[in-house]
Amino acid sequence: MYEEPRTPQASRLRQRKFEIIQNLPLLADQLPGTLTRSYTRCGKPTCRCASGEGHPAWSLTYTVNGERHVERIPAKWAQQVRRRVRAGREFQDAVREVLAANAKLLVLARQQEKQRKKKK
Repeated sequence: MYEEPRTPQASRLRQRKFEIIQNLPLLADQLPGTLTRSYTRCGKPTCRCASGEGHPAWSLTYTVNGERHVERIPAKWAQQVRRRVRAGREFQDAVREVLAANAKLLVLARQQEKQRKKKK
């Protein structure tokens, strides 16, 4: 195992990393993917959709194990699903930021190790 770097930059990275980790929401209510609204036509010649933009339809698109899935979402669920998708995206962004901080700390530790060896 390598020694943690001891620089102001490393300290700021560690502080940011732990701040993110402490504020991560629980995964229980988060959703992956994208919620979209599209418009469809029912095909009835007397329906308003025959000459208008169509009936609104919501769908959640997400990928699991490299496989794309599309699920129809009832309109009354759309607002709640949108919040859960947003929370899932925020969680993924936070995890990416923590992983990036870990990588930067590794680089700083390596640089510190090289400098220590040069001084000997």
